[in-house]
Amino acid sequence: MKLIFSQVKLTLGAFILRVEAELSGPVIALCGPSGSGKTSLLELIAGWRRPERGVIQLDDTTLTNTFSSIQIPLRHRRIGYVPQDLGLFSHLTVRQNMLYGQGRHGGGTLETSRTWSFEQVANVLEVESLAERRVWQLSRGEQQRVCLGRALLAGPRLLLLDEPLSNLDRDLKIKILGHLKQVREIFGIPMIHVTHDDEEAEGLGGPVLHMRSGSLDVA
Repeated sequence: MKLIFSQVKLTLGAFILRVEAELSGPVIALCGPSGSGKTSLLELIAGWRRPERGVIQLDDTTLTNTFSSIQIPLRHRRIGYVPQDLGLFSHLTVRQNMLYGQGRHGGGTLETSRTWSFEQVANVLEVESLAERRVWQLSRGEQQRVCLGRALLAGPRLLLLDEPLSNLDRDLKIKILGHLKQVREIFGIPMIHVTHDDEEAEGLGGPVLHMRSGSLDVA
């Protein structure tokens, strides 16, 4: 994965995010305190937000270029996003929540090299036995895995993880981190893992970058 930000600027009230960077590698940890701009940066990559200025390029595809009026819709970017609030549907079963990800990017601009079945993903994440349960019947750790499974079943080219281990105890963090490592090794999807915990940031391997007050430190 190669992700390029050029002259990117996003203003949110009194907060300004400015990014000029080139990121590369199979997994990148993005670390920094709350309010430093980590989530906003993910939202720019995913297409949930549009910068007022700048260029964002993933490999050989331009996702955003405000100078040329290019903005690929989020549904066509083939970028899996696991948000902090998970966004699962309480009225659906685990299977239905995970399968909701399939077909969400039909006809997308960014092609995926592989797609996986529910059974394959559920097996890796150890949620096969939970398939017919409702979300409200799950623990927080189980919900984390279901949300990750939904993102995987969308066939993403890049996976964005916004503090996936927040609000979990240490033992559960270690377990979920193990699942993330399996996802990286088995499915081969590049990841950007956001956290405010330095120890957690180092858990997946790869470089650890820091955000401070809307700036990304890539030195």
